[in-house]
Amino acid sequence: MDATPSSTPRISPPATPGGPAMARADRPGNGPIPDQHADAISSPENSHQRALVLAGGGAAGNAWQLGLIAGLAEAGVDLTEADLMIGTSSGSTVAAQITSGTRPAELYAAILAAGPQPRAGSAGFDKGRAPAPSGPNYMEWSQAIIGSAEDAPDMRRRMGAAALELDASDGTGSARWRDVVAARLPSQHWPRKQVLIVAVDAQTGEPAVFDRHSGIALVDAVAASTSPMTPYRVGQNRYLDGGYRRNDNADLAAGYGRVLVLSPFSGGSRHPHEWGMDLATQVAELRAAGSRVESVFPDGGAGDVFNAKALDPSTRLQAARGGYDQGRALAGRIAEFWW
Repeated sequence: MDATPSSTPRISPPATPGGPAMARADRPGNGPIPDQHADAISSPENSHQRALVLAGGGAAGNAWQLGLIAGLAEAGVDLTEADLMIGTSSGSTVAAQITSGTRPAELYAAILAAGPQPRAGSAGFDKGRAPAPSGPNYMEWSQAIIGSAEDAPDMRRRMGAAALELDASDGTGSARWRDVVAARLPSQHWPRKQVLIVAVDAQTGEPAVFDRHSGIALVDAVAASTSPMTPYRVGQNRYLDGGYRRNDNADLAAGYGRVLVLSPFSGGSRHPHEWGMDLATQVAELRAAGSRVESVFPDGGAGDVFNAKALDPSTRLQAARGGYDQGRALAGRIAEFWW
């Protein structure tokens, strides 16, 4: 995740379509998809299709996105009909939840029924014991690595090396995290719909994009994408949070005619602008290739939580309610774009 304070809430205006459409090349066998940002090829077949990008945002971001999607659905705009969904970090959980067959209204109702959650405590950095990340210690740890890196690939390598050094567990930490993630998913089966879940290989720093053909379980893909500090084990590999690839990973929707981005951190980035990690750079790339793009950011109703507080489960109730109200309010504008 990238805990960046939100900017002024807005929907970015759509661009005029035109120009070549881009999409990934097919790959033989199982395993992650080769990084699509580098290996995309022209594919006009997707130019009339819709992509939904679900960016990371911690506990608050997950609740806000579910609330927003439920509010839009209540007003007649069904985002679950997207032809492609791209989930990063907590957004990967949302992607799995809304493609499970469970209605957005039910997912939203479950957050309301859970009521106020306790605030997260902080965790230390004892070597040999992987930390349970809280907002403040995650920010301190990750900001030091970002500040020491030369560029984005170097940052990912350093992030992976630092996370591997922290994790001296025997795999029990990954097993516990898998149980936590599994409990959040209404279904542990990959949907038939095209869903991409983004992670980063902690051992190499290379991006990894999983889909139903990758040969790993849905719960493992989501667990990998939502591991900001502790490498998640899948066989002999170790994976970290997909937000280390790019903050929103909207560029993976290249070639789709309409791309809707739900960005809890309002497209912000803590990385140097020249690295191209920020949402604005990705949107510019998509529009240059012919996609129409809209971005939705949280408004004030979700609370002042899209910063270091975003990992705190106590933020979920207000974030969900704010998202729901915002979805209903924006339904008319989103409908014009989506349909």
